Amino acid sequence: MRTVLLLIVSNTFMTFAWYGHLKHQDMALWKVILISWGIAFFEYCFMVPANRLGSQEGFNGFQLKTIQEIVTLSVFCLFAVFYLKEPLRWNYLVSFVFILAAVYFMFKK
Repeated sequence: MRTVLLLIVSNTFMTFAWYGHLKHQDMALWKVILISWGIAFFEYCFMVPANRLGSQEGFNGFQLKTIQEIVTLSVFCLFAVFYLKEPLRWNYLVSFVFILAAVYFMFKK
């Protein structure tokens, strides 16, 4: 559970670093890059421990990456709807269900 919580925090920082500037198109690109790198620093401060703890808790690399992708998509969906004010369309949800199916098979013994 610690791994997932750290991944949620990490991905929240990364989502803002990668996509937060889309609402500020008037800002110079070099400023956006520097600000994004500053935000991304905090992403790494949570991502690295999340993966280390996950490994110690018995997850392998493939499983950690799959968990990370689900967390990334979940965080991004909330970000896109509430921050970017973009609609969550039905085909996005169907795509998400297929990715969840991939998670099922990733952890199937």
